[in-house]
Amino acid sequence: MSKYSVILPTYNERENLPIITYLIFEMAKKNNLDFEIIIIEDNSPDGTLQVAQELKKVYGDKLIIHFREKKLGLGSAYMDGIKLCHGNFIVIMDADLSHHPKYLVDFIKKQKTTNCDIVTGSRYIDKGGVMNWGFDRKLTSRGANFLASTTLGVKCSDLTGSFRLYKREVLEKVIKDVVSRGYAFQMEIIIRARQYGYTVEEVPIVFVERIFGESKLGASEFQIYLKGLWKLLWTF
Repeated sequence: MSKYSVILPTYNERENLPIITYLIFEMAKKNNLDFEIIIIEDNSPDGTLQVAQELKKVYGDKLIIHFREKKLGLGSAYMDGIKLCHGNFIVIMDADLSHHPKYLVDFIKKQKTTNCDIVTGSRYIDKGGVMNWGFDRKLTSRGANFLASTTLGVKCSDLTGSFRLYKREVLEKVIKDVVSRGYAFQMEIIIRARQYGYTVEEVPIVFVERIFGESKLGASEFQIYLKGLWKLLWTF
């Protein structure tokens, strides 16, 4: 039986963490799937760590907490998380409820039927979408994906998405060569995976803007993304 490890990087997610944890484990129970969650907690000032520790009392060995003294970025969070995973498949997703765990059933079905190396959630294929975004946010996201796909020549409708299922050995290999930081990190993983000949399949998802807390995507992150894209243009 396959085992699935979910890596959840957290920073100021005390309201969202109990809900996303419950939804993941309920989805797993309903579908008879073996799941564990690895929380990478970056010293949130809102008490996220304490919430995680209370959840640990409920879920026991199926929930692992890795505490870091400061924010070190998504890339390093995933690299730290991989070392703690016991699964042969690794899921990366946001802890803020923008990625609903119900889609993981579709991810797993797609992987099993195609034996692909990566399944990525897409907001920009049929039956995908976004909720509670303003026009500026939609334009920025669409523009970022259009720029990346056209300039780098990679066929993927949602390169900047961060809801994915990986074969463990694939993520372990690819992530070692990724140099981007911030939200360009997600894009580079897919590009390098394609470069190595790994197969990528897409599943439609509806992305929902967070209800609790504040979005961590701002103008500075978009600037980092553009710098990352420019760097990749000279790398590949």
